[in-house]
Amino acid sequence: MGEGLIASLDLTVVGALEPYCDHPAIKAVGKASELADQPPLIAASLATVAAGLLARRPRLARTGVRMLASHLLATGIKTLLKDNIDRPRPKKVEREGEHAVEPGKSKDGEERSFPSGHSAGATAVARSVVREYPGGAGAAYALAATASAIQVPRKAHFPSDVVVGVVIGLVSEALVELVLRRR
Repeated sequence: MGEGLIASLDLTVVGALEPYCDHPAIKAVGKASELADQPPLIAASLATVAAGLLARRPRLARTGVRMLASHLLATGIKTLLKDNIDRPRPKKVEREGEHAVEPGKSKDGEERSFPSGHSAGATAVARSVVREYPGGAGAAYALAATASAIQVPRKAHFPSDVVVGVVIGLVSEALVELVLRRR
């Protein structure tokens, strides 16, 4: 990845977005995308389970369980990759001019760009909701796509970090679906 085609494309896209990075809309959407971080997604999943149980709506409770399981699996996969691959975030590359991808050993957040956890979590949760409530696909996917895509202009991730995060989210939810279907 370091100096190959993907890295070159990543750097080109981030460079092209540079004029927009400080725009108030990018900053506002970026701030809102923090709802796709681990604690808020876990809280939303647990709140969905609780709401389903309290309202005696099994489908809603099942959605929350699916959201939580998919998110936790996506987080585990994302963490495994971050622990084994050091890749500087775009902000650091811009500041220091070096874009080296190396075997993971850093615990420094600025070296843990790959993959995007926001993208993995948001996608896993969105797909979980859509699995139970297909009519909500437009809204769920739009929110996940926004939380994922905004990571690039806010210089938190490169495009390939986001794409891999989305794939992790989709695979995680699909694996949870396989387990739940067997029950």
